[in-house]
Amino acid sequence: MRIYTLKTCDTCRKASKWLKEQQIPFQEQAIREQPPTPHELRLALTFHGDIRKLFNVSGQDYRKLQLKDTLPSMSEESAIELLASNGNLIKRPFLVHENSAIAGFDEKKWIAICEDIPGIE
Repeated sequence: MRIYTLKTCDTCRKASKWLKEQQIPFQEQAIREQPPTPHELRLALTFHGDIRKLFNVSGQDYRKLQLKDTLPSMSEESAIELLASNGNLIKRPFLVHENSAIAGFDEKKWIAICEDIPGIE
């Protein structure tokens, strides 16, 4: 299991703490230095069903690139490439487990992703 985080992100710290409390081994990856791969982003897109849900819509990079206006007309492939090239654009934390991925921390959704791990509640 891998979790992409930002050290200054409170939600990322909360998610890491939750994984530790659940005694789930994980590898933490700095999202800015090494963003999720296009494959991992596509896994999250399958889970969420909407490319916009993968974006950190409150981030400065999102506003600077005016993605609120341009994202609706952007192809899915272009959006995936943009996310894979700029970790600041991705909603954090970003969890990858086997053939699933999810953007953002929602305990109920994380439980669903991790349900095959013994002891998850």
